[in-house]
Amino acid sequence: MGPVRKMKEVIDVKKLYIAYGSNLNLEQMEFRCPGAKVYGKGSLKGYHLLFKGSPNNAYLTIEPKVGSEVPVVVWSIEKADELSLDRYEGYPNFYYKENIPVELERGKVVEAMVYIMTDKIKDRIHLNLPSKNYLQGVRVGYESFGFDQEYIDKALEESKIKGK
Repeated sequence: MGPVRKMKEVIDVKKLYIAYGSNLNLEQMEFRCPGAKVYGKGSLKGYHLLFKGSPNNAYLTIEPKVGSEVPVVVWSIEKADELSLDRYEGYPNFYYKENIPVELERGKVVEAMVYIMTDKIKDRIHLNLPSKNYLQGVRVGYESFGFDQEYIDKALEESKIKGK
């Protein structure tokens, strides 16, 4: 009974995952990661949002920036959900994974996995603007969780100005 029980525990292990872009969209997450559950809302201190990619096909990423913060949702995900996210995020070629601390609404700090756009392909990835569909999906997610749209607007403005 011992080995079988241990195997089941490994399968049932959940992982915490930080979403800051299109994976804030509840409908998209339900489709992509049916086992995912909202663990909590929080913020990444010392990071800011940017849109990077090709023109009209850029995606959100985070980069360190002193004095900034990014509103996030922390999801509890299963292994199958992580594999689905890996495919969706283009891991490891487009985004890499890192475990970082995130502060939840009530001040609790947890360690969670986040996808960050890689600079391995920086010759093809620049600050740019997203497609209307992608942007709308992100805005719907922000609205669902009561996040201020100003964070997205700042990312758009900074990506537009610095991307020129």
